[in-house]
Amino acid sequence: MLSIDKMLNSVDDGSVTTQFSVNGRDVAVRDDHPHLLSALRDELDITSPKDGCSPTGQCGCCTVIIDGKAQVSCQVSLAKVAGRSVSTLEGFDTDERTRLASAFAACGALQCGFCTPGILVRTKALLDKKGAGLTRDDAARHLGGHLCRCTGYVKILDAVEMLAASHDARHDQSDQGGPGPGLGGDTVDGGTALELPRGIGQRGIRYEAAELALGDRDYVDDMRVPGMLHGALRLTDHARADVIGIDTAAARAAAGVVAVFSAADIPGELRVGIIHKDWPIMIPEGGRTSYLGDVLAIVVADTREQARAAAALISVEYRVLSPITDPVAAVAEGAESAVWGLEGNMLSHSAYQRGDVDAALAASAHTVHETFETARIEHAFLEPESTLVVPEIGADGELRLQVYSGGQGVWDDRNQIASVLGIDTGRVTVTLVSNGGAFGGKEDMANQAQTALAAWLLQRPVKCTLSREESLLMHPKRHPIQMEYWAGCDADGKLTALKARMVGDSGAYASVGMKVLERAAGHASGPYVVPTIDVDAVAARTNNPVCGAFRGFGANQAQFAMEGVIDRLAEMVGISGWEMRWRNAIVPGVVWGPGQIMDDGCAGVRACLEAVRPAYDAAVAAGKAVGLGIGLKNSGLGNGFKELARAVVHFRETPDANGRDVEVRHCWTEMGQGVHTVAMQVAAEELAIAPERIEVIVDTTRELGAGQTTGSRGTLMGAGSVADACKTAIADGCRTGVDYEGEWRVDWTNALYEGLENPVIHSAFGYAAQLVVIDRETGKLEKVVAVHDVGRAMNPTLCEGQVEGSVHMGLGYAFTEEFPADTDGRPLNMTLRSLAIIRPKDMPEVETILIEVPQPRAPYGIKGVGEIGLVPTAGACAAALRDLDGIWRTRLPMGLPGKGGGAPSDD
Repeated sequence: MLSIDKMLNSVDDGSVTTQFSVNGRDVAVRDDHPHLLSALRDELDITSPKDGCSPTGQCGCCTVIIDGKAQVSCQVSLAKVAGRSVSTLEGFDTDERTRLASAFAACGALQCGFCTPGILVRTKALLDKKGAGLTRDDAARHLGGHLCRCTGYVKILDAVEMLAASHDARHDQSDQGGPGPGLGGDTVDGGTALELPRGIGQRGIRYEAAELALGDRDYVDDMRVPGMLHGALRLTDHARADVIGIDTAAARAAAGVVAVFSAADIPGELRVGIIHKDWPIMIPEGGRTSYLGDVLAIVVADTREQARAAAALISVEYRVLSPITDPVAAVAEGAESAVWGLEGNMLSHSAYQRGDVDAALAASAHTVHETFETARIEHAFLEPESTLVVPEIGADGELRLQVYSGGQGVWDDRNQIASVLGIDTGRVTVTLVSNGGAFGGKEDMANQAQTALAAWLLQRPVKCTLSREESLLMHPKRHPIQMEYWAGCDADGKLTALKARMVGDSGAYASVGMKVLERAAGHASGPYVVPTIDVDAVAARTNNPVCGAFRGFGANQAQFAMEGVIDRLAEMVGISGWEMRWRNAIVPGVVWGPGQIMDDGCAGVRACLEAVRPAYDAAVAAGKAVGLGIGLKNSGLGNGFKELARAVVHFRETPDANGRDVEVRHCWTEMGQGVHTVAMQVAAEELAIAPERIEVIVDTTRELGAGQTTGSRGTLMGAGSVADACKTAIADGCRTGVDYEGEWRVDWTNALYEGLENPVIHSAFGYAAQLVVIDRETGKLEKVVAVHDVGRAMNPTLCEGQVEGSVHMGLGYAFTEEFPADTDGRPLNMTLRSLAIIRPKDMPEVETILIEVPQPRAPYGIKGVGEIGLVPTAGACAAALRDLDGIWRTRLPMGLPGKGGGAPSDD
């Protein structure tokens, strides 16, 4: 990152026209920037303000202070800032930077960190105005313009409260010449510990917490290299159309344009994909588009704005076809194929059966038959996809590519890029740059292949960053699934049978859609004992937005339906929702769903139910409307996949500038979940060393990984492989200069389609029970009690953050969020605001209770926690609404209680 002096020296005096002050220094910038954010980032190289949605101003990530007032810089023109004073985090007083970052780190108030710099700037403005008078409710209201998709805001508001509580005392001491609370380095607010966790099971700040909070740790779009060009994509105008011609002449002639590339320039394979190679990186002339995220060309220019302007000049001639958008009709016999080059629209079919379900239903004392429907949902990670590719000439004289990616599967990125370029994978190195949120949405490549193609052909560095609109169009979403359920129980409420039929809309390309529907099928019965079961799930191809991995991965869709069935049967039997769940919860030794005999780890279900019981009883006694949901979610891919993770521990001969002399190298994408912190904790524990000595590195120069950072398995498998590497090092005396490798392997699961009598579908599960409480008088969502069995809480602060963030996402899934498309396959919600993500002031209190029932055959007994947090939520919300107004809900979203069914506001 450039210093202020270098920023000033980098300005071309012959082309500047707008002058203002930044962080106390006068600057002059070109007047062709679309807004202040562009000038700060692209010309002055001030990168703590992040670009999450420019120019809409709806995420808050680019917040700066202008003449003492916090403003989103992507909404401020250069004309409006001329002659004024701008402050960013880079220019804050050192003590104030430390104090702000320390409070957020100590409270666990950041995860991926992309939104945090903007929130810190807003917090400073609020503290300057209100001081110790800043209340939690005030902060929640004023932070309404800031989105955080990771934390659920709970710990953010904790941090703001901490800062406000110490504000006046700090100023009093400062007036007397002494430091205020939080400046001593060891504590913040005079008492909260501010240190790295010393080992497993310990609370402590996350790895790189301060750098993330202050915006000092680069994301891909923050990176600059000499001679770097900028790429912009030209997307299709129609979801399903034959491409007759692509005219790039006007684009090539535009100012600053270096090149325009299309499918005709691809030297290798046209199609890529994680599982099926069915996704064209560009649609050629003579080809056919299959969804609105299809790419037609990439424009490369000197600046981002020039590339974008030129991409809009590309003229395309189409023969427009009628899109296929109804998933049920798409898989009907005789339906026309939705996707270019493929026959049929059934992406996958997953089914299993135990016993005679029809007979069991007929003999049941109570039965229910209902159809449930969930919505398509956008991930809304705050960092849009960005890729930087730098060509290099190797020692052998061959051209190689260094790719900087924020994807969830950097080895998959490498392999697919190499296939597109028609070269050996050894000539491509993909370096992971920890991303600004993903939640499954960065498993598939977005712009990596197109950017690599441009850099390869030009032999110059190229960076391509998607706009928010392009991101919304391109990456896969959460599957909308239609689920028809039949269920029965006896007179005592014991389940007798379950039948489920599911159809999921997977959009045009495979992504991992077949696995999502397979997971939904496997989890169809939730954490319940069902003696007879018949499940059939289909993933359909359509011309709607592509759907793939998203936190929960089919389990939360299925659990919404199963919890609805459980609550309906409970009413028929005349028992409470808690009692119905207790009577049917899985216990060790029973047969679950697809036939798996459950191990001792599943005792966590009843442990969660026991832990939530006091809050449940108290809420009922207080006359509140309550809903209860439970759930399970696999940790690991399972289904017969051979999972392998490796790690390396290396002792340096000489410490680095930060005093770190131990390297821990692993293969997992850090995206806010804390896998770097876990790796550090395991090494500190096993090697009995201070965590400050450890540097954590994602090493893509060697084959350490097998697959994506997905399936709630990063902590489990990462911890296992790092621990194994540490044991190898200890056995050899921890010699310097030696790479000590360890691994963790899960190769004992079975695929659903194998049809085994008692398969091991998954090696581990996480379990949860959640209570949703609504006030009957106001109709307002009052509280969520989230009880989670995590096996072993490696870092309780980080575990709580994962649960709170999941609950926030689960509440949005239940009440407000949706990413619908019209009959032309065109998304209707194309801004962050239109997604109706719940804002801070609408978030209820979240009480998190962590349970530790060890998982057999897992390192330290770990169970994944990244996804389970939203699996029970929608079902619990539906039950609470039923208790409130007597209406059963069958479709998501259901409308936020106390808001008249509308979306949350962001004022």
